[in-house]
Amino acid sequence: MSDRTFEDVKDVILSAHKNTEAGDKVGFYNTWAENYDQDVVLLDYRAPSLAANCLSPCFHGDRVTAVILDVACGTGLVAAQLKKMGFRHFVGIDGSKGMLELANKTGLYQDLKQCMLGDEPLPIQAGQFDVVVIVGALSDGQVPVKVIRELCQATKPGGYVCMTTRGNHDNLEYKAALEHELELMEGAGLWGHVAIKEVEEWEKAVAEQEKGYIPGVVYVYRKSSQ
Repeated sequence: MSDRTFEDVKDVILSAHKNTEAGDKVGFYNTWAENYDQDVVLLDYRAPSLAANCLSPCFHGDRVTAVILDVACGTGLVAAQLKKMGFRHFVGIDGSKGMLELANKTGLYQDLKQCMLGDEPLPIQAGQFDVVVIVGALSDGQVPVKVIRELCQATKPGGYVCMTTRGNHDNLEYKAALEHELELMEGAGLWGHVAIKEVEEWEKAVAEQEKGYIPGVVYVYRKSSQ
């Protein structure tokens, strides 16, 4: 039984915000991997279940044969939620070797690949996936907004992309840039939104100026069939 507390988790997350270089970020997640799953429970981190619950009613294909790309997969929290909803085939990508090792132990993934998102192209073929998900990584100091065009490219025509971001004060500039890019891509006919769900209680606040819970958003887009 662990004796870790919410204060321990706050310290870990706030230290991550100080790591601005890609190498520092990966080192942080490699170190955090061992305690990650128990820490997100203490954080009451709801993004994986919120994303899965938002995506599930939008998807009308065959869940048994659908192939899902889980970008920034971490230890496999999103795939675990989607498996409960009938999905079976997962390919995971993450920048952290430590996280990928834990994801591999879950037995959820048919394939796992290491990639520094934003610095390296996604190591997959275009138009290959029925669903692409990225949960928890689209935020300030993590994955750059430009990556969502790669997520769209990875998706099959008519397939779905499910994304999340936080709505707390420190992430508002990033969120605005993300939503601008989503709208530009929709205006260009690349995809259309099918669900946008704003959630007030996303996860517990960790910044000193924030109390209670911070908000977040789930976006589900469907790629154009052309």
